[in-house]
Amino acid sequence: MENGGAKNFELVVKQGEPTLVTPAEETEKSLYFLSNLDQNIAVIVRTVYCFKSEEKSNEEAAEVIKKALSKVLVHYYPLAGRLIISAEGKLIVDCTGEGAVFVEAEANCTIEEIGDSTKPDPVTLGKLVYDIPGAKNILAIPPLVAQVTKFKCGGFVLGLCMNHCMFDGLGAMEFVNSWGEIARGLPLKVPPSLDRSILKARNPPKIEFNHHEFAEIEDKSDTGELYKEEMLYGSFCFLPEQLEQLKSKAMEDGVLNKCTTFEALSAFVWRARSKALRMKSDQQTKLLFAVDGRSRFNPPLPEGYSGNGIVLTNSICRAGELVENPLSFSVKLVQEAVSLVNDSYMRSAIDYFEVTRARPSLTATLLITTWSRLSFHTTDFGWGEPVSSSPVALPEKEVILFLSHGKERKSINVLLGLPASAMKIFQELMKI
Repeated sequence: MENGGAKNFELVVKQGEPTLVTPAEETEKSLYFLSNLDQNIAVIVRTVYCFKSEEKSNEEAAEVIKKALSKVLVHYYPLAGRLIISAEGKLIVDCTGEGAVFVEAEANCTIEEIGDSTKPDPVTLGKLVYDIPGAKNILAIPPLVAQVTKFKCGGFVLGLCMNHCMFDGLGAMEFVNSWGEIARGLPLKVPPSLDRSILKARNPPKIEFNHHEFAEIEDKSDTGELYKEEMLYGSFCFLPEQLEQLKSKAMEDGVLNKCTTFEALSAFVWRARSKALRMKSDQQTKLLFAVDGRSRFNPPLPEGYSGNGIVLTNSICRAGELVENPLSFSVKLVQEAVSLVNDSYMRSAIDYFEVTRARPSLTATLLITTWSRLSFHTTDFGWGEPVSSSPVALPEKEVILFLSHGKERKSINVLLGLPASAMKIFQELMKI
């Protein structure tokens, strides 16, 4: 485990003046509908992609990426618009064609000197993503802000700031990969399917499930107090053999006849985090995670669907049950949460938001977000695939991130932040 922030090195980045990149051709000017799955997670996501080519210097990187951005915005024109609040009090995109914000910058060092850029490090990596000065809320931040930072070694970093209401992980990956294809003069492998009205709420709405993901839990264990301690950020790498070991452990008592890597790892960290936060035995605890609903809708969402196609599912039980039972108990809870997600569950979740406008509650909750199945590492603007890519920070203290790692991407890095005393316990529990 390493703790972010233990480095003495300070990255200095000189940013140029921001410019607006408009679509290369005239695009539709209209109000663009965002579904309730988009409304639900309107948080800012900052990511960095580090590139370094042996054959090619970074001289033209900013120019090539900027020119390709203008062209890709023709296909993804809502990104050139601005978020506003509709008459119904929801987010909607005003497709003004104003453009995405683009910034060129220079760093005082080599890419290697910024250390392990696969781990969230808000202080260092944050300098590689442009922040809109004085932005008080998400409406003041354009849907796409890009910064290209050149490093002394000939490498460069593309730092992106995007609103999650525009894309989920898969949609963002397809967008960035399309941008790279245009930079290399190629046609788009997956042209975007922009119509989000296919996920409109039903009229009248039909809520058919309980949707505990929105349930507010009482903090009986007073974890709020713990979180006043210093936060430590940890990165734990699970090698393929350790992941296999976890799956075997989950199945050793014969309760389960199958188990995926995600199910075993999610159950394992949910238990460990509940122990580390010293939750009381009768404390209710909730696990939330996103399931890709694209193929689970009936009919399935079209290929290249660019909006959020993910739906949050959940599992709730007492912390005592998690900790005292074998691993198979918590894996079974994860499996049940996955199997909940079908067309009627997802339509019900869309209608639930329509009626209540509720946001998922995060008290005594763990939210796992998985990047281990996304191929961001295939993005190529002409300088080869990125040497690394990662989020700049974890969006909330309740979030744990799974990132694929290593040459063949068979390992998984588990990234999280915990109060210092809890991290000490969590570290011990990660030894398998």
